[in-house]
Amino acid sequence: MKRQQNSEKPVVIMMILLILFSPIAIDIYLPAMPQMADYFGVNIVNVQDTITWFIFSLGFGQLVAGPMADRYGRRPVALVGIAIYCASSWLAYEAYSFELMLVARLLQGFGACATTVIAFTAARDFFGSKRSGQMISYLNGFISFVPALAPILGGWITINYGWKHNFSFMVVYSIVAGLFVLLFFKETKPENTDIENAKVSFKNYMPIATNPTFIFHVTMCLLAMAVILSYVSAAPGWLMVGIGLDINQFTMWFGFNAIINIAGCMLAPKFTDTFGSYKTLVTGLSTIIFAGLLMTLIGNNGEAWGFMVPICIATVGAAFILGSAAGKALAPFGHCAGTAAALLGLFQMSGASILVSLLQKIKLEAPDMMAVQMFLLIPSFCLIVTQVGKKLNETVKQ
Repeated sequence: MKRQQNSEKPVVIMMILLILFSPIAIDIYLPAMPQMADYFGVNIVNVQDTITWFIFSLGFGQLVAGPMADRYGRRPVALVGIAIYCASSWLAYEAYSFELMLVARLLQGFGACATTVIAFTAARDFFGSKRSGQMISYLNGFISFVPALAPILGGWITINYGWKHNFSFMVVYSIVAGLFVLLFFKETKPENTDIENAKVSFKNYMPIATNPTFIFHVTMCLLAMAVILSYVSAAPGWLMVGIGLDINQFTMWFGFNAIINIAGCMLAPKFTDTFGSYKTLVTGLSTIIFAGLLMTLIGNNGEAWGFMVPICIATVGAAFILGSAAGKALAPFGHCAGTAAALLGLFQMSGASILVSLLQKIKLEAPDMMAVQMFLLIPSFCLIVTQVGKKLNETVKQ
């Protein structure tokens, strides 16, 4: 099997490099959002669309990237995605209108979707269905370093060089990471991959999309991701414009939550090892619902801590959910891991972006919107504690 030709270390490094494309594109320019609103002459709420458009194409594009990864291999799809990401980052840097910026971000999401699919698919290829959930949790932990560090870097870039250079940084990162992938990433696609059916086809997605185990766990992924996306989209406007924090204060709070997220993502796989995926998911769901209750009590107190304390708690809950739920969702599909990972990405990313966009149209205050997003996980909690939910979470045949 090809994956036996690789040692673990290079594969893990490549997965980390690939998985970081998306969070860098989301987090590095967050401190610059007020300046972008001024530059383009739009409301900061409109600037939030640069995140939701990116997330939408990040998920939707995986419907193409996943089957292509199964047909042509992980490595070539990753390289094409990196090239698209690089070109669209440069287009965002050169954007002279807000409409062109949105186009650039849409294209950038299509590039990042390929790197995301390959990162998760390589985890499934190399580590198998049992360890892949743990690896996804660890990858989410590395993703969490970006919100801790990227806003600091982005704030420094914005203050010293202007907001546009956040996107030139993305160009440089894509070039460096692309060279590493080109030189060191060896193919991980299993020899038993179903190449004949690896194509963008509604027929191929139906067995996955109608699988009860997949549906149950991908729904939790979608709702947990919507909580994170709502926070990332709303926090700059609420904290810097609504409450009046400066860039440094915003970065401090954002970085603090990122540290909590790192701890949660590193704790989650250890918790799963000790107590199993079922208790991990129940704990994650309970934590987010509790955070929603706390947000309704203190989120609108006009202080940054009132908004951020429930966010920090919800971040830990999301970390517990995303790794375990994603691993369980992909577990039955070792023969078509790329296609399954693509559908997971569609629901988790595009589904979350649509949900967040719809709630943004209601024009709720950020704390109220966050509470609603957290409470949407209540039905999942009610189901998982039943016998039906327990059965859906049982270990599937490998």
